[in-house]
Amino acid sequence: QVQLVESGGGVVQPGDSLRLSCTASGGTLRGYVMAWFRQAPGKEREFVACIGRNGYQYYGDSVKGRFTISKDNAKNTVYLQMNNLELEDTAVYYCAADRSLILSSYRDGRQYDHWGQGTQVTASS
Repeated sequence: QVQLVESGGGVVQPGDSLRLSCTASGGTLRGYVMAWFRQAPGKEREFVACIGRNGYQYYGDSVKGRFTISKDNAKNTVYLQMNNLELEDTAVYYCAADRSLILSSYRDGRQYDHWGQGTQVTASS
């Protein structure tokens, strides 16, 4: 059973950068589709980014061009590099993984079996 732990959240100013990490234990991330979602207070969970088994990346419209998802199989870790952060990026960020996900469903959080506990990102002036 894969367990995911996120880290790297914090409080930043608009325009700053942060890198989130999601490290897996209990199994290898090879063969998994990995994704980041976020949820702001009072809002629904939002898809942020996904990296497929072949390394292809997908992004939500609100983060495209600013965020980059990557995966290091040797470290069993997925990263989310967030640049030029905006006030609207404030949320709890969750890492998700699924081994059997059909890639056309990558935006649907209900399709992911494994979730981390989340890490808070706050952009504040």
